[in-house]
Amino acid sequence: MTQIAVNKAAEAKLQALALQAAQLSPQLDEAQIKDALDVAGYSSTFIGQDRAKAALGFAIGMDMPGYNLYVMGEPALGRFTLVQDILQQAASEKETPDDWCYLNNFDDERTPQTLRLLPGEGRVLVKKLEALIDELLDTFPAAFDNPGYQRRKKAIHAAFDNKYEAAIALVERKALEKQVVLYEENGAVSFSPVVDGKPLDDAEFANLADDKRQFFYELVSELETILNEQLLELPQWKRELSENLRTLRRETIEQAIKPLLKQLEHDYATELGILRYLREMRPELVKAVLELLPEELESDKAEELDIRGIFINDFVPNVLVHHESMSGAPIVFEANPSYGNIFGRVEYSSAQGSLYTNYRMIRAGALHKANGGYLILDADRLLTQPQVWDALKLALKAGEVSIDTLSEHAVTNSTIITPKAIPLSVKIVLLGSRDLYYLVQDVDDEFNELFRVLADFENYLPLNDQTIKYMSLQLQDQIQQLEAGPLTVCGLKQLLLFSFRQAEHQKKLSARFADVLELVREACFYANQAGDTELTGAHVQQALAGKQYRTGRISESFLEDIQEGQILIDSDGWAVGKINGLTVLEIGDTAFGTPARISATVYPGSSGVTDIEREVELGKAIHSKGVMLLTGYLGAKYAQQFPLTLSANIAMEQSYGLIDGDSASLAEVLALISAICGVPLRQDLAITGSINQHGQVQAIGGVNEKIEGFFKLCQSRGLTGQQGVVIPASNLLHLVLHQEVISAVAAGQFHIYTVRTVDEALELLTGLCAGERNHKGQYPKKTLNALTMQKLAAIAELVNGGAEEE
Repeated sequence: MTQIAVNKAAEAKLQALALQAAQLSPQLDEAQIKDALDVAGYSSTFIGQDRAKAALGFAIGMDMPGYNLYVMGEPALGRFTLVQDILQQAASEKETPDDWCYLNNFDDERTPQTLRLLPGEGRVLVKKLEALIDELLDTFPAAFDNPGYQRRKKAIHAAFDNKYEAAIALVERKALEKQVVLYEENGAVSFSPVVDGKPLDDAEFANLADDKRQFFYELVSELETILNEQLLELPQWKRELSENLRTLRRETIEQAIKPLLKQLEHDYATELGILRYLREMRPELVKAVLELLPEELESDKAEELDIRGIFINDFVPNVLVHHESMSGAPIVFEANPSYGNIFGRVEYSSAQGSLYTNYRMIRAGALHKANGGYLILDADRLLTQPQVWDALKLALKAGEVSIDTLSEHAVTNSTIITPKAIPLSVKIVLLGSRDLYYLVQDVDDEFNELFRVLADFENYLPLNDQTIKYMSLQLQDQIQQLEAGPLTVCGLKQLLLFSFRQAEHQKKLSARFADVLELVREACFYANQAGDTELTGAHVQQALAGKQYRTGRISESFLEDIQEGQILIDSDGWAVGKINGLTVLEIGDTAFGTPARISATVYPGSSGVTDIEREVELGKAIHSKGVMLLTGYLGAKYAQQFPLTLSANIAMEQSYGLIDGDSASLAEVLALISAICGVPLRQDLAITGSINQHGQVQAIGGVNEKIEGFFKLCQSRGLTGQQGVVIPASNLLHLVLHQEVISAVAAGQFHIYTVRTVDEALELLTGLCAGERNHKGQYPKKTLNALTMQKLAAIAELVNGGAEEE
């Protein structure tokens, strides 16, 4: 193979690196699982998250400004459920907050006033005032038919008529003295001359002689002057008539309204705010009745005006926030934290092409609804809304919530109202991600002042009897709701294995319990479809297989490309400078592993190790860091007695997208050493792991998907019993592999090896002894490290010697 003999002892030693089937998945105790199925006497409770529970309890107990809460964690960890459960318990023990109303400000309608009432009293007041309006509409205009009113009205008219008739009678007497008759028709006064005791009509008057007509013209003109003198005060008489009638109507309305308002004043004798409003409302109510309810109102006109609606819009309070008595503190979750949804808004109506509004069109926001209780917001959505964050901080610091109608959030039109601010006492709970918390903490100095409490949700649940018991309880509750059969031991075992797999840990369960419940629902679907009376492990596996089939088109297409030779991956034989790395592709909610060929070439030069992915800007920072560590490793390992001088290229073949992570650095260093020495590497093994500058192999993520990705390729080509995967030893606890992989390992058809150092990986993939450095800094002859040092020294001599000759 090479000039280095295969070290049989090293080969035997490396067999100890192979894992047994029992190490590839958590080992569950059947008795423990069977005991967990017995949930008699247990009540459902939230599983785990003791740290977050303590933080929630502390934040709720600290009833002081600034002790708002940020709940940190990823989705599906049960953040909302736990927060809601704890808040409901705390809210039930708190007093129900008061109702808040907006009232018409009769002095300035543009600045509506606030009214604070006991819980539930807001709607009671509204009903009473609506009843008052209904009574007014029933009373008027019928109240004007009262005999006393009609008598006084006739007297006022009679007084006017007497003055008018006296003036007309005086003019009429003077006219008769001058042989002229006075006519009055439809309020118009005219004169006609009398000849031979007979009034003349127009035709007869025209036949008179000119001098006679002129005489009568002058006479009528004189009489008209006298008439004007007598009726000079007629406009004043009419004004007095109208004023007297208006005074009569006002007094009548006041007398009719007085007992109605008196009853309301008696009902709210202890409510100073309502009494003040009723006193202010009295003259305005009289004015409205005077203007809108005349003595006789045509029905068509009444319908057109909607008189009841006008009264309600002017006098009935707008109950902004209403609470049922003894309901406890409110808990409000605002899913869409826009400015209007948080702080409230003022609505507008259109009439005859123009917009208008009033105090009745003020709408409450989430802060109004949660006032006196708790408001839950999604931090990620909140911070994407313009100006909402700054306005929220201002409201919390000022202790009041205002509806801003003068900014860009309001509708610009001729009618602008500015509602009075309402005192604010609310506990804000933000649900957000870990990254967002630290980002806001960095850029906003006020954040820590207002959100002093952090509830940090963990991604894992402790593995103990209690956790499994309560998981079993909630799973069985879910199964009962879906009307499926009881959960079996094997069914619970498969669900627990799924949770282990989600956590990627053999000693911890995933805190994403929502994913387990989703799997239960899908398993129940298959059980009900088959008509089975129990929910078994087979149904759970069927649900997993179904989801894999629905989302597995892309992973299958990758495998087909490898099978067809479109993507070059070898699963047997030996090759120099080539190695099978392992990658994980995440697309949407699916993640799958696939092998990727990593190649290295070496030639004399001094340009160092070149990362082709980085040069073409396909490699992200962490990947580039992993490649740069190779130079440090090679220099510390081999170039202590000569300068490290070489030119090398490393690339991930047939990769056309962005690459991140340093999990390929172990494979890259092996490919590079193979290219330097000319020693071939096994192609039936794939490898993953990151390294540091001292050659230690470090843990990586996605280990299960990576192993299964290479296994599927080998399985599709036919398992030879030599194929396998090399992983970091520190990833052993993360193995939760599918049963088909475990079965293949148990049968000796597939192997999984763990390594702690680069030397162990070299020995495993080359079958040669790596060799350990002695006290002189030398490696034993005929070892892989000795050959590598020799090759690097030769390249350095060739490059540096050539430079000296020049």
